[in-house]
Amino acid sequence: MRTVQHRTWLTVVGAIVLLAIYALPLYWLVTTSFKKLDDVFVGTAGFLFTPTVQAYVDVWNSGFAQSALNSIIIAVSATVLVLVIGVPSAYGLARVNGWIVNLSLALLIVLQMVPATSTLIPLYSLLASWQLTGNLFGVALAIAAGTLPFSVLLLRPFFTSVPIAIEEAASLDGAGMLRRFFEVVLPITRNGIATVGTLAFIGAWGEFLYAITFLTDPQQYPVSALLAQQMSSYGANWPGLMAVSVLVSVPTVLIFLFGQKLLVGGITMGSVR
Repeated sequence: MRTVQHRTWLTVVGAIVLLAIYALPLYWLVTTSFKKLDDVFVGTAGFLFTPTVQAYVDVWNSGFAQSALNSIIIAVSATVLVLVIGVPSAYGLARVNGWIVNLSLALLIVLQMVPATSTLIPLYSLLASWQLTGNLFGVALAIAAGTLPFSVLLLRPFFTSVPIAIEEAASLDGAGMLRRFFEVVLPITRNGIATVGTLAFIGAWGEFLYAITFLTDPQQYPVSALLAQQMSSYGANWPGLMAVSVLVSVPTVLIFLFGQKLLVGGITMGSVR
């Protein structure tokens, strides 16, 4: 009995410590976005201050709406490309046997380890030859190319867990290959696809390096560039920086809130395979 109570107290203390570790920075981020610049480092302003939305007004007037639209276009396009290419690729690697699969998986692992900075010049040359520099879709294409190896490696175990007998039964009922794939396999692996799609969207939403490299017009910059603009040689505009951070985090929070069951299910199943 004492052992159970001891473990319960340890669980409660651990939960409080974790809550403090994660909640205090979040509290500081949100409250700073409602402060004046002069109040940020005042000792008593951590808890007692006069809230103001001036930082949000300044951020909105600096072009946040356009930057957010650019980020949405980039993130959605990159996510669609990753899923359209990655899902069939992972399915093919899950259903084919032999040395070609091992070679492909090894190549994907190697590609995943390549630093993004080392790909800037080759990607820029390739996009320039396709006339996609200064184009939001070009940035999305570059992001998708960097995300695909990880996505395929993450998706493949979900497809290998689908018994071939299920597809064979559907085939005996007259279902063709495409019908088996869309009506049998995809519904079973929807948790994994949702997980990969969410991770791809979050990664593309916060992309900065490819955006400032491949885009030439500041009006095309995503929210990550707007976030960096709050830092200058004269110091950081902390209320503006935190206001942008709060606004940028809203889409990812909404995704986790509305897709929590699919994401948790996908992560859980992926961790035991």
